[in-house]
Amino acid sequence: MNKHSRVLTYINSKLIRLHFLLRRDILNHRDINLLSFFNYSIICFLINIYSDEHQSALKYLKDTEVNLNNVLIMTRDFNIRDNYWNSAFLYYLTHVDTLREIADSLDSGLLTQINQVPI
Repeated sequence: MNKHSRVLTYINSKLIRLHFLLRRDILNHRDINLLSFFNYSIICFLINIYSDEHQSALKYLKDTEVNLNNVLIMTRDFNIRDNYWNSAFLYYLTHVDTLREIADSLDSGLLTQINQVPI
């Protein structure tokens, strides 16, 4: 199996003063980038995820005990086609429940698009 990362996060050079760090010491998965940065001496986190067809990154997050405070955003589409995101899609998938559990454990919530684009 290929172990190379499948997720990439770009940080604008104008934000260099925030001292971003890739935190593999906290979450070490090829499909997850956990970045920490300092905002007025408070450590905050950004999580960027690539979720494959097996939802391996979500399963890893669910099964990994991490205590992260100040997670500002966790982003991607998670490859979960569900009526939670798009009312035109008729099916409900249990992967959304997993994603909600993860968001709750990080004291975060899920946002849906306001202007949905037809598929």
